Amino acid sequence: MNRSNDTVFYDDKIVRAFLWATMIWGLIGMVVGLLIAAQLYYPALNFGIPILSFGRLRALHTNAVIFAFAGNAIFTAVYYSTQRLLRTRMFSDFMGWFHFWGWQLIILAAALTLPLGFSQSKEYAELEWPIDIAIAIVWVVFAVNFIMTMKIRRERHLYVALWFYLASIIAIAMLHIVNNISIPASWLVSYPVYAGAQDALVQWWYGHNAVGFFLTTPFLGLMYYFLPKAANRPVFSYRLSIIHFWSLVFIYIWAGPHHLYYSALPEWLQSVGMVFSIMLWAPSWGGMLNGLYTLRGAWHKVREEPILKFFVLGVTAYGMSTFEGPLLSIKAVNKLSHFTDWTVAHVHVGALGWVGFMTFGMIYYLIPKLWKTTLYSKTLANAHFGMATIGIILYAVSMWASGITQGLMWFATKADGTLLYPDFMETVIAIKPAFAIRAIGGVLYIAGLLVMFYNMFKSIHRAAIVEPEQLTIARLNEIPVESEVQSLVSEPISFKIFLKRLHTAIEGWPLVFTALSAAALMVGGMVQIIPMILTEVKVPRGVSVQPYTPLELAGRGIYLREGCYNCHSQQVRPIVEETARYGPISRAHEYMYDHPFQWGSKRTGPDLHRVGGKYPDLWHFRHMQDPRTTSPESIMPTYGWLLTSSLDFNSISAQMKAMQRVGVPYKTSDIHDSKEKMKAQAVEVAERLKEQGGIENVADKEIVALIAYLQRLGREASK
Repeated sequence: MNRSNDTVFYDDKIVRAFLWATMIWGLIGMVVGLLIAAQLYYPALNFGIPILSFGRLRALHTNAVIFAFAGNAIFTAVYYSTQRLLRTRMFSDFMGWFHFWGWQLIILAAALTLPLGFSQSKEYAELEWPIDIAIAIVWVVFAVNFIMTMKIRRERHLYVALWFYLASIIAIAMLHIVNNISIPASWLVSYPVYAGAQDALVQWWYGHNAVGFFLTTPFLGLMYYFLPKAANRPVFSYRLSIIHFWSLVFIYIWAGPHHLYYSALPEWLQSVGMVFSIMLWAPSWGGMLNGLYTLRGAWHKVREEPILKFFVLGVTAYGMSTFEGPLLSIKAVNKLSHFTDWTVAHVHVGALGWVGFMTFGMIYYLIPKLWKTTLYSKTLANAHFGMATIGIILYAVSMWASGITQGLMWFATKADGTLLYPDFMETVIAIKPAFAIRAIGGVLYIAGLLVMFYNMFKSIHRAAIVEPEQLTIARLNEIPVESEVQSLVSEPISFKIFLKRLHTAIEGWPLVFTALSAAALMVGGMVQIIPMILTEVKVPRGVSVQPYTPLELAGRGIYLREGCYNCHSQQVRPIVEETARYGPISRAHEYMYDHPFQWGSKRTGPDLHRVGGKYPDLWHFRHMQDPRTTSPESIMPTYGWLLTSSLDFNSISAQMKAMQRVGVPYKTSDIHDSKEKMKAQAVEVAERLKEQGGIENVADKEIVALIAYLQRLGREASK
């Protein structure tokens, strides 16, 4: 590892590019979030326009905030701190810029396709297969650039921030590839190879750990580098860092099933998810305390420096969120919280508090460093901190109140055991004021971001000519790795010293460190997913489960396109109050041909798994035309375009072929006659609409396909 004296010029141009992308995409993603929050209070803001409807914009908001805002913030931190921690320039400038432009084009593709309705309808994994392939390619380039930079490093010791970066890179690659294996039906339509309960497990293994390894571990790396730098203090405990890293990386990957309690998922998986989720309390709070205790002796600086204020509140939000997460994974609590706004509050404490504040603190720290200037105004930075803090409080408190209210009203019963609030709309009316308060909190948070933009522009405007930061590297006189390994067994030492020396030795072998990290990450997923995939779904005797007809499959595609899963679940849990409200509990075999599954994660509207046959076709027609005519006080958008948009009869055979490839037992004759069968069933639905309400000329419109799909739900498995 010894290298002769030379001068290193750090590549800060790429860091500045990612920083600007963070700010721009962050503003766009949050403005979209504010719009959909306002739509839930005032549905007229959907404007009756498909690309502005809540169901489509919600996916755009989550992808923009997670992968555009948080993603670019991660890359800003990685490219800046990695060069300085390894005392070398990134391995390849070309790879860095390929990564930058590739990622921005991916985000742009998401911003175009999601509002147009091209979606896999899987939480945090909505993007269609060509974009998924592009993500994999760009991510591999990023990973190679990072790992090769470690290889050419001029500092043998791998600082703790680098551990978290490396684990994040490995985990995201693994999660993305496994969850997005699908069979294309066209350039922008595909079906996952998993179905029903299997798809649900893989998706929430991905969904939970995407939060863990995209929104948690890389920001922990950010914390371990930037917080000590800003405070000019060493990390509180290196030993605690080791325990924090390895326990978090191993435990986190097991916790996904806690999103699927009281579902068709096997009970043993639900129990494993709860146990490991509760275990996350220890490493998560260990990391939080390691961050806060780093400020010991520097608390006077927190009062003076807005950068440290952002970091302190960010780490505190991490502590709150990682306390609440295991709490919500306890089955008794999850029964109340699941499908409610309580989960929304929990997610946004992490997103706005932890991710947002850590990012803002990092940017305020980097502005003087990257542009060789001073921050224009600490007063404005403090104003940003105040507005964003109040915004988070309003958001979280309103959603906590809304979520708990929802849960309590759903399960409230009279003395005779019947539901106290049988009409779902009663809960919607009760929580509408909370939606208004949430929107106000969002306005304050975005206003703070705009103040930051102004402060940043003014700071850069008065900056000097930016020269590349350089460092003269002297020859390193370090103990060879082999000597450190030998010292572990050649002399009596305490366990603490042994642990430190062992870990230092492992850090000297990046490939070994990478392999150990990968092993810790993979074991949980393998233990959970492999048995589930190999287990055949059992269909009860006397029950016949048939694949969707061509028209029903087309209607399901419309359901996915419009993002209906964002507000409606298709999962009746084995809870007395739920069966009283929705009907018999959902069983695994009922989902065996569902590619993808549609269990949902939020009930802004009622569960739909037993909606088939509950209402006449005309009711569904009127409900889509204007939900307020059938459900007064509804906050659902209108879907008038479904009544005028023509059905695509020509693509159904390609869709059925793709479904056949993922295991749905369509016969060749079914596919060959699909267009004619689709038209015949569409005419049947149109005739019923004419009989029930005089509706004419809709046999070739999308509304009849959606009605056919909704009328199928929950009925076929009981035949």
